[in-house]
Order: sequence, then structure tokens, then C-alpha cells
Amino acid sequence: MDLSEKAKLAKLGDKEAFVLLIRTVQHSLFVIARTMLKNDEDCADAIQETIAKAFSNVHTLKEPSYFKTWIIRILINECNRIIRKKKRVYPVPYDMRKTSYQDDFEQIELFEVIDELDEQLQPIVMLFYIEDLSVKDISKVLGVSEGTVKSRLFRARQQLSELALWEGEAKYELS
Repeated sequence: MDLSEKAKLAKLGDKEAFVLLIRTVQHSLFVIARTMLKNDEDCADAIQETIAKAFSNVHTLKEPSYFKTWIIRILINECNRIIRKKKRVYPVPYDMRKTSYQDDFEQIELFEVIDELDEQLQPIVMLFYIEDLSVKDISKVLGVSEGTVKSRLFRARQQLSELALWEGEAKYELS
């Protein structure tokens, strides 16, 4: 059963289908929350609120095939609410981040590079390169135009290439 079929069942009130959907997207939710919030407690709060809101409102889901995009949007709104509440983001030690990935050293390096980007570019880079969402889906998730997503991706690529040159070719290579 694919994600769309599970979402249809969940929309009709099937609680088990909803649980399966959450299990399917839980890693993505964690990675996005971690990127935005940088601390386990805030991530847990954001994900918990996201799941509660999604469960309460799954019946309002218009297109079941967009469940992942829909729930990521809820998560981003929750993360932004927490950020506004705290008005401050604390860095997380990189050894805590590596637990969610297979190849530790490459992922630590990836997070180091992403952390160097402007804050508004970080979620777009994570959604595009890590979560493999399309520009169209990212624009829906973040509530900005596709042109804004494209221009931010362009700026992110520019910053990444400057970081690669600044850090030296031995650390970050452009492909």
C-alpha cells in the first residue's frame, strides 16, 4: 500500500493507516525539525504538535497524494512558532545529528556546510537536497512562490560554492 492509499484511509478515519503514515514520514519530520530547531526537546515538541494537529485535521486533507507535503508544512509552521517563541536558536553538537544517518563523516560535514548558510536558505536546501522535494512542493510547504524557492536555491548554491573555495578544495568539493 503506498502513501496515497494510506492517506485516503486515514482521511476516512482509519487510525492504523494514520500511524503507518507517520511511521513512513517520521525520519523526514525529524531531519527537518532538527535543521530548523537544533535541539532535541524543541524537535520533540514540534513533531508532537505536528502529529496531533495532523491527526485532528487529516479529514481536511484535499489531495491524499500530497500528505507528506501537507504534514511538512504543519511541521514548519510549528518550528517557526517555537523559533518565534524562543527568539534564539542554539547550535547542536554534530555528534547528535549523525545518529539519523548511515555515513557519519559525510553527514556531519553536510550539516556543517548547511549551518554556514543564511538561516532562510537552510530549510530550502534541506527540503531540496535531503528530502528530495521538488521546487513546486517546497513552495507549497514554505508558503512562498516557486520563483522565491528558485532564487533562494540559487543563492544557496552561490554561498556553498564560496564556502567550498574558502574552506579549500580538500574539505568541500563542488560536483
